[in-house]
Amino acid sequence: MYSTITIFLSSLVVFQAAIAGQQGAAGYVGRSACTECHENQVAQWAGSHHDLAMQPATTDTVRGDFNDASLTRFGVTSSFYKTGDRFMVRTEGPDGTLQDYEIKYTFGITPLQQYLIEFPGGRMQALSLAWDSRLKVQGGQRWFHLYPDEKIAHDDELHWTKPSQNWNYMCAECHSTHLRKNYDAVKRTFTTTWSEIDVSCEACHGSGAAHLAWAKKAPGWEGREADKGLALLLDERKGVHWTIDSETGKPMRSKPLSTDKEIQMCARCHSRRSPLSDGYVHGEDFLDHYLLRLLDEDMYFPDGQIRDEVYIYGSFLQSKMYRAGVTCSDCHDPHSMEPKIPGNGVCLQCHQAGKYDSSSHHFHKPGDTGGSCVECHMPPRTYMVVDPRHDHSIRIPRPDLSESLGAPNACNNCHGDKDSKWAADHFKNWYPGQPEGYQRYAGVLAAARNGHPDAEQILAALIRDADMPDIARATALSAMASHLSRDSLDTLQIGIADDNPMLRVAAIEAMRPLSPAMRARMAFPLLEDPVRAVRMEAAVALADIPRGELPEKLRMALEKATTEYIEAQQSSAERPEAQAKLGNLFAAQGRISDAKAACRTAIELNPAFVPGYVNLADLYRTQGDEAAAERTLRQALAASPGNAVAHHALGLSLVRQKRSKEAVEELRLASTGAPDNVRYVYVYAVALNSTAQHQQAVMVLQGAHNRFPDNASILNALVAFHRDLGNEKAARSYARKLREL
Repeated sequence: MYSTITIFLSSLVVFQAAIAGQQGAAGYVGRSACTECHENQVAQWAGSHHDLAMQPATTDTVRGDFNDASLTRFGVTSSFYKTGDRFMVRTEGPDGTLQDYEIKYTFGITPLQQYLIEFPGGRMQALSLAWDSRLKVQGGQRWFHLYPDEKIAHDDELHWTKPSQNWNYMCAECHSTHLRKNYDAVKRTFTTTWSEIDVSCEACHGSGAAHLAWAKKAPGWEGREADKGLALLLDERKGVHWTIDSETGKPMRSKPLSTDKEIQMCARCHSRRSPLSDGYVHGEDFLDHYLLRLLDEDMYFPDGQIRDEVYIYGSFLQSKMYRAGVTCSDCHDPHSMEPKIPGNGVCLQCHQAGKYDSSSHHFHKPGDTGGSCVECHMPPRTYMVVDPRHDHSIRIPRPDLSESLGAPNACNNCHGDKDSKWAADHFKNWYPGQPEGYQRYAGVLAAARNGHPDAEQILAALIRDADMPDIARATALSAMASHLSRDSLDTLQIGIADDNPMLRVAAIEAMRPLSPAMRARMAFPLLEDPVRAVRMEAAVALADIPRGELPEKLRMALEKATTEYIEAQQSSAERPEAQAKLGNLFAAQGRISDAKAACRTAIELNPAFVPGYVNLADLYRTQGDEAAAERTLRQALAASPGNAVAHHALGLSLVRQKRSKEAVEELRLASTGAPDNVRYVYVYAVALNSTAQHQQAVMVLQGAHNRFPDNASILNALVAFHRDLGNEKAARSYARKLREL
């Protein structure tokens, strides 16, 4: 029987040489060098989620049942067993047949544990069959599938062997220290390395060699006295304390927070974002290395509550706590990651117990779930079947918004047998005047999503409101692209001039519908912005500007920022999304051959990646080759049957070819495949009307109006279609609704 350390070392042998060279060159020294001086911190970290983020698969680390256990799902039986000291699974492989795989690494520990399997070319894939680590009385100690209600076949985008489950890109950076993906775009292989397999000291503090030299007073140490040799000195809370204002009863920070370095460092992994480089550099701005997802419809509810898994940062940026200067380590121990005080105690560090931890405030019995600060103000949402994550926007419950906008609320999380009206009525009785809370933009974001006629004006008002969270203002700026007019152009200037780079990025995104001359006037100064994401976004916005007409200084700035953008996409060259972005850039520059090549690469990387086909078809369209465009879109539907985007694009291609009957059918399939896409429904209705199917067009629009009663495009079309049919009464009725809106 091998010892645990022997197994650990043998499992890393394939990486040993690469890791050693990289670790030394980058100045990473490993946690063993930290223990001598920081024994208490290392002891707190040991056994934490960071410590156990990734481990070699051994008898000490594997929690799942590999004693000939099995799980049958949608007709596929997967078996879990051991061969000597190796942990094995027999399950559906990339071709749909049952195959045997060795578990190389464990991923996470609780409430679930995932497993990594090695594939050729240095790829590692995360198995979608996971172990529920919870106690049996909690429903745990079982195998389960991460997509329990869907049949994920071998050709499905979400199958565990596909790119969306690839460890090297999707998971690795946040589960190991100083990870370098090292993708070879020519060979399409990975030689991924790390300095330590888990999230260790240097993952947060940066490389330790210079700090070690400072601590040992090596020659030249005096020059590092200010920062102690650390690339990122996490000292924002040094000498800071919170007190209760005697007059207002509210907490106050002893001195304002002047930097964001701790939160941004944590945000690298605790956020939903896209990478802009092949490796984070400690101390640099978050937006130098990542692009944060805003409060987009597929990520967040209209009031900003979490919908998809967004990993905290985007939520916390919405909070009044963030605005007041609260940082991660105010609430969490930075080494164990646990709350600094259990239960309500962590909140009562700053909030008066007599005022807030009482039945007069929460109207529940002491000790009940309803008396828990986090259950009411940070309601959880469950991901990966068994993992509840708390919403860090720290908001006042708003059951009234559940009634009007369909957003969830904390009250009905517990009282699932009641409706939102019941909760809203109780809330009004308890808190007369209906406190709105800090996040007062639900109606604005909902209006923008639904195409409300007033969207432009209320988005502009939100953008101008500097008291609102910057992430909400940035989201409003991004949404303004669909609602711009001369009256709201000045809001783009507000975003461009803002101190927060997130707003500058969003402002550039919003200006894309503008003429080249207007984009040039607004975006050129941002080519020399101090933050990489802003420079890159400006380069994309200006990609179609003819270089030959520019002064040398502007041309050089544009070429430099464009190079940064290309390098950012090449750092994720294994992803079809990155190739599609390159294709779009090249197309804007008039480099059609390069654009086609990028689209084809995207398709080769993932044959089910529909945007690759759609973009390629559009390139054929611009060259007047509609037959090639149609052929490409039919290939997309063969690779991804029923895809609404492909059906819609094919329908438009057939319209251009004057094949109306076929076009209407494709547009119908698009609208039924994506019923919440207002544009697809609208275009389908217009196609019906243009082919003399007037009554059917009205019926389709009426159904859309029932779902989206405030959408101006749908209402306008209903007015026009009814008027053309001679239905004056109906036309006037819809016109009246439009005026009221």
